[in-house]
Amino acid sequence: MQRCAWCGTDPLYQAYHDTEWGKPCFDDRYLFAMLCLEGMQAGLSWLTVLKKRARYYDVFANFDPAIIAQFDAAKVNQLMKDAGIIRHRGKIKAIINNANCYLNITRTQSFCDYLWALSPNGLAKIPLDNHPKTLADIPTKTDFSEKMSKRLKQDGFKFVGSTICYAFMQAVGMVNDHVAHCNFRH
Repeated sequence: MQRCAWCGTDPLYQAYHDTEWGKPCFDDRYLFAMLCLEGMQAGLSWLTVLKKRARYYDVFANFDPAIIAQFDAAKVNQLMKDAGIIRHRGKIKAIINNANCYLNITRTQSFCDYLWALSPNGLAKIPLDNHPKTLADIPTKTDFSEKMSKRLKQDGFKFVGSTICYAFMQAVGMVNDHVAHCNFRH
């Protein structure tokens, strides 16, 4: 089996690569969860977040924004004691903040349409295929991720820098960065 080298030999990482990464997603809740989880990766590896993802779903109400938006200081303090997640107060508060931003946006449009409008091919919802030959050909950020980051920040989101936004675009299939030899290029 030929895979992108970044997923290495870890079975969890390989399963994520094989079944999720780069597959276009149009589900509001999954997109919200992935945007939040990508933010958790700031300064860490995605594998660290991936190993804790199930616990994030547990403690963040299955990434239900309406529930998360109600989390208060006591809940933040409780989450800070949970070794199953990344115990970074700013990142925990960012998920709560981002849930409120999500709710504001989805009053007038789907979160899917909001995010995909910021992607390289916009509301056509067609992934941009970068045709990378090797990992060295894959950027860490692009003009599109800069644009997405800027818009998300304008709308109040936290932990959504350009590099995080590009990783998000890759994860949810807005861009296809599977390398040339990978069996999962589509």
